[in-house]
Amino acid sequence: MISVNGLMLIMGTLLLVSILAVAVSNRLGAPLLLTFLVIGMLAGEEGVLGIAFDNPELAFVIGSLALIVIIFDGGMRTNRERFRVALGPALTLATLGVAMTCALTAVGVVLLFDLPWPTAFLIGAILSSTDAAAVFGIFQSKNLKIKQRVASTLEIESGTNDPMAIILTMAITGIIASSETFSLVTISLDIIKQVILGFIGGWLGGRLFIWLTQKITVQFSFFPLLALATAVVMYAVTAGVGGSGYLAVYLMGYKIGNSRLPQLPHILQVQDGMAWLSQIMMFLILGLLVTPSHLIEHWHLSLGVAVLMIFISRPISVIVGLLPFNFPWREQVFISWVGLRGAVPIILALYPWLTGVPNPELYFDVAFVVVMVSLIVQGWTIAPMARWLGLEIPPPAEPDRRMPLDQLGAKDPMEAWGFQISDRCVACDKKWKELKWDVNIEFIGIIRQGEWIHPNNDPVIQEKDLLVVIAKLEDIDAVSKVLATDGQPKDLQSSEFFGDFTLNGDLALQDIAGFYPIGEMDESTAQTTLTDYFGMKFHRRAVIGDHLRLGNIVLTVRDVNDSGVIRQVGVKILEEKAN
Repeated sequence: MISVNGLMLIMGTLLLVSILAVAVSNRLGAPLLLTFLVIGMLAGEEGVLGIAFDNPELAFVIGSLALIVIIFDGGMRTNRERFRVALGPALTLATLGVAMTCALTAVGVVLLFDLPWPTAFLIGAILSSTDAAAVFGIFQSKNLKIKQRVASTLEIESGTNDPMAIILTMAITGIIASSETFSLVTISLDIIKQVILGFIGGWLGGRLFIWLTQKITVQFSFFPLLALATAVVMYAVTAGVGGSGYLAVYLMGYKIGNSRLPQLPHILQVQDGMAWLSQIMMFLILGLLVTPSHLIEHWHLSLGVAVLMIFISRPISVIVGLLPFNFPWREQVFISWVGLRGAVPIILALYPWLTGVPNPELYFDVAFVVVMVSLIVQGWTIAPMARWLGLEIPPPAEPDRRMPLDQLGAKDPMEAWGFQISDRCVACDKKWKELKWDVNIEFIGIIRQGEWIHPNNDPVIQEKDLLVVIAKLEDIDAVSKVLATDGQPKDLQSSEFFGDFTLNGDLALQDIAGFYPIGEMDESTAQTTLTDYFGMKFHRRAVIGDHLRLGNIVLTVRDVNDSGVIRQVGVKILEEKAN
């Protein structure tokens, strides 16, 4: 019997080791979720510490609570701009894509391994959702930025396909456990009901929280707790009436995250830590629960399903799902490859265990191995794949340090920003009054060698200074373009990607024909603006990084306003090959 102190020591040590392992994982380029899983396995019954943990019920409860936190956080960080860019393709992948992945996997399992159809469909449903949290964790550690449409599609899909996979799994599990006739009509009706109730629950939950924040007066520290408590309540209420609690939580988070609440920056800051803690604890528990020697029993089925999903089910579902949206083949290949399996499939694999489905170990073992294979094979190759396919774009200009000023109670969120000045920054070797601004901004001073230089001293801004300003959060891009442009060296320079020259999007092609070798064109095409020309070629909303060749130059979209109108286009002149 482990004492209370011993239990605390073990839990604290596992958490500490997991957090410290993040630094090692980032250097190796490994997915963080894989790191947490491995640490849990090493601490488990057949690992170094030999901790015996065999309680699927407790693991399911902890995992479900963790998923609420993670999905709620994902909803709050999905802004409206991403929905404008990628709502259609993302929702198609999250619904039709999930269903196709489930069906194709089930067909493959039946044909290759001769398992019953209900069992095959349940395996497909459990493994049908993706975990883009692992993907963006890798992007962040590698300072990798990809095209907005691709990133938005993956982000929205990952936030909305988890509820779809959960709905499918629970519906199929319920049919198997109750020995009902396997009916696609029954499953479809159950899914429709859960989706409708999930939407209603999410909308009501978001409205309830916004109303509460406007009516009650408490310290700012309580609002993140209030948000999380409201999310848990809405999950329970929605699930209690037969809806998708996870979908309700995601939509509630989206509604809150896109509100103009002054408490929002503080809520997001605290929620970020809660989401990471939830992921760590969830994967540690799942790692403790698994018995590695048991995985060998179904290794052939597990590896077969992994190969089937990575190379057949996911690619086909992506190709079919994206057909109406004119995605270039490179983007389709990348979205197909970023079909990482993560926490949700392992949690869902516990559900058959709790509902009395025969042979529940089969589902858990298969799900665990598939997740491990996915994280290893796909997780380690995502960054090289993005670069190989040419989807990387230069990271946007942004402050080096940020501090929310939400406790001031301003109607519009404000922040203090610190910019590390380099010799290539336009502010370098100038005084503050020499800089021109189109937004309201307050100069706080300079931190130079640890000393604060007050604005009244009218200092000359020098290289390596930390320049501190205060402005509205909505003006962060405008300020960063001046103070962070050409700051610290990036892996991919703007001039290398966009070219050395920039044109306005409202210029007609005939206006630039005298300066650049764009080739011959008819009169109607010559009068077309750059914005309209991109629209003609792509048949969709343009995003930063879209490019096309015109004559002997490459035009690349450099800046787009909120309405999708191209403001700036980069020009790169191609070198002519010698004969």
